[in-house]
Amino acid sequence: MENPIRETKKYSKKELIYLIIFEADTFWGKIFDVSLLIVILLSVLAVSLESVEFINDDYGHLLRILEWVFTILFTFEYLARIYVIKKKWGYILSLYGIIDLLAIIPTYLSLMVAGSQTLVVIRSLRLLRIFRILKLARYLDAAANLKAAMQASKRKIFVFLGVVFILVIIMGTLMYIIEGSENGFTSIPRSIYWAVVTLTTVGYGDISPQTVLGQLVAMCIMIMGYGIIAVPTGIVSAEIASKKSRGKITTHICPSCTKEGHDFDATNCKYCGSSLDPDPFSSSRSRHPPY
Repeated sequence: MENPIRETKKYSKKELIYLIIFEADTFWGKIFDVSLLIVILLSVLAVSLESVEFINDDYGHLLRILEWVFTILFTFEYLARIYVIKKKWGYILSLYGIIDLLAIIPTYLSLMVAGSQTLVVIRSLRLLRIFRILKLARYLDAAANLKAAMQASKRKIFVFLGVVFILVIIMGTLMYIIEGSENGFTSIPRSIYWAVVTLTTVGYGDISPQTVLGQLVAMCIMIMGYGIIAVPTGIVSAEIASKKSRGKITTHICPSCTKEGHDFDATNCKYCGSSLDPDPFSSSRSRHPPY
C-alpha cells in the first residue's frame, strides 16, 4: 500500500484541496469529513447550550468566542469549495451550497443589526445557525441511501398518500353524518381532522364518537391505521434492498452539477452526463486517486 502523503505530491495545491474537500472516498477526504462532522456537532451543541439561561449567564462570553471560531472555520470551508469547484454558481445555488451559506451568514448579519431594541432580532438570526445540522447529511452514507430510496419510491408514496387523503375525506364525512354536531363533529373539516388523528393512531381525545355506529367506524379506522403505517415503510425498504442489489454507490461528486449517488463503476454523471473524472483539471490522470 502506497504512502498517502507521498502520493499527494502528484497534485497541485488546488487539485489537492479539491480531492480533500469533495472526494470522501480518499484517505485525506475521510479525515476532512470526520473532522468537519465533529466541528458541526460541537457548533450545534454550542448553539443549544447558549439557549439555556443559566449556562448563557455563566459562560455566554466563552460560547460567543467559540461561535466566532466555528463561523470562521465554516467560512474558510465555504470559500475553499467555491475556489476549487469548476461550476462555482452550480455549487453556490445547490442545496448544499445554500445550507453551507446559512451556516455562516447569521453570525455576520448579527454584527449589522445594532441597537438595544433589536436584540430579539439578533437572537432570532443567531438561531438560524441550527441549520448547520443539515450539513451532517452530506457525510452519512445511510442518509444518502435513504434519500435515493425515497426518490425512487416517491411515485408509489404519492399514490399511497392520495389513497389515504381520499380515505380520510370519506371517513370524516361519514362520521359527520353519523355523529353530528351534538357530539363534537361540527363540520366536515373538523370530522376529517378527527379521521386523520385516529388513522395515524395519535388519538388526542379532544373529539370522540358517542354513538355505537360511530364507535364501530372508529374501531375500523384504528385497525386500518396500523396497516397503513406499514405500507410506506415496506415501499422504502424494498427500494433500499433493490439499490443494494444493484451495486455499490460511491460518494464521488460530479464536478459539473455537484450531485452525488453515482454507481461505483460509472464514468459519467447520471444527472447531467458530464465526465466523473475526480480530477477536474487534467483528464490524463487516473479516475480513482491512489489513496
